[in-house]
Amino acid sequence: MVFKSFRLNVLIRVIILVASVVLLVFLFNNTQYTVSAFILGLLILYQAYALVMYVEQTNRKLTSFLQSIRHADFSSSFTETGLGKSFEELNNAFNEVIVEFRKYRSEKEEHLNYLLTVLQHVNIGMIVFKPDGKVDQYNKAIGSLLGIKHLKNILDLKKIDSDMPNMLMKMRAGDNMLLKVFVNDELLQLAVNATQFRMRSEDYTLISLQNIHNELEEKEIESWQKLIRVLTHEIMNSITPISSLAGTVQGMLLTEEDEKLTMNELDEEDVENIGSALATIEKRSQGLLNFVEIYRNLTRIPKPNFRYIKLQHVFENAELLLKPKIEELNIDCSYKISPNDLMVTADPDLIDQVLINLLLNAVDAVKDQENPIIAMFAHEVNSRVKIEIRDNGYGIKPDILDKIFMPFFTSKKHGSGIGLSLSRQIMHLHKGSISVRSKQDEGTVFTLVF
Repeated sequence: MVFKSFRLNVLIRVIILVASVVLLVFLFNNTQYTVSAFILGLLILYQAYALVMYVEQTNRKLTSFLQSIRHADFSSSFTETGLGKSFEELNNAFNEVIVEFRKYRSEKEEHLNYLLTVLQHVNIGMIVFKPDGKVDQYNKAIGSLLGIKHLKNILDLKKIDSDMPNMLMKMRAGDNMLLKVFVNDELLQLAVNATQFRMRSEDYTLISLQNIHNELEEKEIESWQKLIRVLTHEIMNSITPISSLAGTVQGMLLTEEDEKLTMNELDEEDVENIGSALATIEKRSQGLLNFVEIYRNLTRIPKPNFRYIKLQHVFENAELLLKPKIEELNIDCSYKISPNDLMVTADPDLIDQVLINLLLNAVDAVKDQENPIIAMFAHEVNSRVKIEIRDNGYGIKPDILDKIFMPFFTSKKHGSGIGLSLSRQIMHLHKGSISVRSKQDEGTVFTLVF
């Protein structure tokens, strides 16, 4: 008999069970029905067990449902009918949740496939590995870049470079470095960047490797070409008049006849001209020697002696050194530090040299202005110290703005062209940077970041 209601089914089962118990009591009181009482007792136990199992089928369904979720098995469904509206609603709810989980898993798999496809098509080599070095993912670019077919553990990279696996495993989120390795007798200069993430309670490190050897070579060649052009220009400026004057003096002193040199007779005017020419040759030669000495100094910057220094003292020292020139030109020079006790780790002597170079440039830029102004600012931005030197001078022409940090490049009549180049090298030694913004007839801003 099929009952259409869970409640009715349970009620009938309880009534039958109670009736059976009453009958059992009756039979138990009559000794002649002992066997029947025993059989009825067994039947009562079975009825009780069947009732419990019938009532607990909801728990079993719920357990089955949760187990399906736990094991990501969404192939099952709940379609049992004939137990009443409440059970139908429960079955429908279970089925809807399973459908949603099935849909979510499908979307997740599609998203994973999408990311893996993107990973494989990126031209930059990428490796994802665990703290123990086991590689979780790597793309085709790694194989092409490093010449490997299989990569199961980061330690497998020892065959390329013995130190490479250890260096990669030590990298942390945000770290970057330049790594030189030889692959098939070809030098690779790899720009290496690292990031870290956590997934499924496990830590992962993502390393990207990009060969920038060609780019570095192009920049190096470009830098050498610029430097050679400047050196050639400066040397030719000195050599040309020396060569010309030497030829003139030779012509005044000596005459070649029949492949023999004879000394010319000189009057007072000739002697004066020769003396003047020799003095000019000496002056230009000394200038050339000074130029070479300046070049040597540019390549001999001392190693910084880092100390914790107060920027207020740095500004005061620089302003004091240039005070006579500032007062002579009636320049409004000021500085502001926020906070007042802002400090920086640097070599005070080298930083003084940088500030003096920038302030001298600013003085030269504003000296012809009606109201010359030079302002220095220092403040902290994103845990880094920033110093700005501003002026309201004539500005820097756009076509030479990218050349002002080149050694020996100068737009001044009496400039050496090493001040800004020296300043950039000093800032590089401090792991910092120097940059410039300028607008013609409005002014210039040099920015130092430590």
